[in-house]
Amino acid sequence: MKLDEAAACLEALGYPTRLKIYRTLVRAGEEGMPVGRLQDRLQIAASTLSHHLKALIAVGLVTQTREGTTLICHTNYPIMRALLEFMVEECCAEGACSPAGIIKLPKVA
Repeated sequence: MKLDEAAACLEALGYPTRLKIYRTLVRAGEEGMPVGRLQDRLQIAASTLSHHLKALIAVGLVTQTREGTTLICHTNYPIMRALLEFMVEECCAEGACSPAGIIKLPKVA
């Protein structure tokens, strides 16, 4: 992931409501969550949810699929992983880390 892409993702996540939406979708797993259930779970107005989802979709953190009349939101896990890897790739590059400071992400098959 490039610096500009990481900055855009972090900016999109820089709102408490968007972070709640994103974390809820991460918890939902690969099957994702219908927009209506997401709205019910977070107790936010449909227009507010739509606005925040649009920002998360624009940077690639979230995708949507349609099943009949239902929109399903999914976490884009490869983008999430790329962002996390970008954040830790230079950990302690110019100094020593204590064992507690070393961050290792598990490999995904």
